[in-house]
Amino acid sequence: MALQDITLGQYFPTESPVHRLDPRTKLITVLILMTLLMISFTWWIYLLFALLLIVTIKLARIPTSTVTRNLKPFLWLFLVTFFLNLWYKYGHVLVTIPIIGLNITDAGLSRALFYTSRMVLLILFASLLTLTTSPMEITDGLAKLLSPLRHLKVPVQEFAMMMTIAIRFIPLLLEEAERIRKAQMTRGASLEGNLVQRLKGLIPLILPLFLSAFRKADELALAMEARCYRLDKRRTSYNILKFSTTDYALIAGSLCLLFVQIITGS
Repeated sequence: MALQDITLGQYFPTESPVHRLDPRTKLITVLILMTLLMISFTWWIYLLFALLLIVTIKLARIPTSTVTRNLKPFLWLFLVTFFLNLWYKYGHVLVTIPIIGLNITDAGLSRALFYTSRMVLLILFASLLTLTTSPMEITDGLAKLLSPLRHLKVPVQEFAMMMTIAIRFIPLLLEEAERIRKAQMTRGASLEGNLVQRLKGLIPLILPLFLSAFRKADELALAMEARCYRLDKRRTSYNILKFSTTDYALIAGSLCLLFVQIITGS
């Protein structure tokens, strides 16, 4: 697995109906869809979400490989989730593995596929959000959505900026980690072997990466100060966010789905 396989936090600039949506619409819709995924326990809803994801990727004009590439770094998590749920002992026994004494039941297999599919869809929706929304749009959207909390003395602008910087730094740190990995390999470092050898091989990678991250954070702080960024000042935005009819329709449709799911409890 290469570090550049992680697309979470990266922005894919192109002209599409999804890119033109208000960032608040995308944030609200993705939050509602993720909530629906967490509270849904029927396969037909998951199939509906998979179809919705495919349609959104086509409308966003993003290569499918760019979106799905983000699944590779989480492969180990999918495997752990799948095999842990296989130990579910209720239901009809389908297969027995005598070496480890594991009885694979129909209920256990269904749970394993169900929860693994849930994690895959959650990651894909989160990846699609960052691929279609620039960091500055996310900052403006979060600041607008959380603006009522200013009356409760909540530092909304600072929180939105912090979240945006964290998201923006993910691809930068991945690029830096890949560069350091290649540099260490040319010096004879090895990341192959058993688990212990791989952990030892990560030490020459982690320490320079931490130093690089602190250096980038210091440079960013200096750049923000040079541009007169102040935490105690209310900031304005160059692009004025405004909901369109499509935005209202998407939010209303997502809320209707959530309402139906809560009522039916399926």
